[in-house]
Amino acid sequence: MKQDSSRNATYTVDCEDYVHVVEFNPFDSGDVGSLIAYGGNNYVVIGACRFQEEDAEVEGIQYETLRTFHHGIRVDAIAWSPETRLDALPPQIRFCTAAADRKLRLFTSDLQDKNEYKIFDGHSDYINDLVFAPKDGQDIASVSDDHTCRVWDLEGNQKAYFVLHSPGMSVCWHPEEAFKLMVAEKNGTIRFYDLITQQAILSLQSEQMPLMSAHWCLRNTLKIGAVAGNDWLIWDITRSSYPQDKRPVHVDRARLFSPFLLALQL
Repeated sequence: MKQDSSRNATYTVDCEDYVHVVEFNPFDSGDVGSLIAYGGNNYVVIGACRFQEEDAEVEGIQYETLRTFHHGIRVDAIAWSPETRLDALPPQIRFCTAAADRKLRLFTSDLQDKNEYKIFDGHSDYINDLVFAPKDGQDIASVSDDHTCRVWDLEGNQKAYFVLHSPGMSVCWHPEEAFKLMVAEKNGTIRFYDLITQQAILSLQSEQMPLMSAHWCLRNTLKIGAVAGNDWLIWDITRSSYPQDKRPVHVDRARLFSPFLLALQL
């Protein structure tokens, strides 16, 4: 494929494995720069990046590999835990992966002698997304092509189980209310669940498919953004269950929606 020279990478990390997924840590993990994880067919690599915008002594971008974790199977998704802290004693890295064998793997490491992982088994089809509870990191939610959303504790026990009407494409916790969960389904529906009553409490409709990703606005949680088909959509949940704004953004199908872009738009 012809490469657009105007879009060349600013910085490149050589990888021994294929790279299927990349995730920056969205949480504050101490004065180590930005943590990044990338996963391939057999490994997950954890690294630290420093950017010139954050540290004047850095020229461009500085990258350091912290640890490589053997995974043994293709990595399809990665989620960071808010419990990851490199300025703690001992330091702790914690993340969870979704794999091609339809299982979750929870990794915990102090980057020294402690390197543990647990396997969570329950989904019967491809896992599309997973996320830690953002406040304390004690729960993990995952959604799958098996038409379920599941909430797990850190021992792999299922705390909640929701049957969906189509494949679950993305899942996220409310940024402020720990007992609210939002699930985007491929059929164009976004549902909100109360984890105390384990009931759906609200739904939104995109009126187009496939709906691939949705998220709360970080500045105003009454605003919801999503991508469906070639468009991004914005809801105000106080006004209507249908989007208030919709615009085409891609010639081909869109896959992910960023809450940071939604915050900038609003």
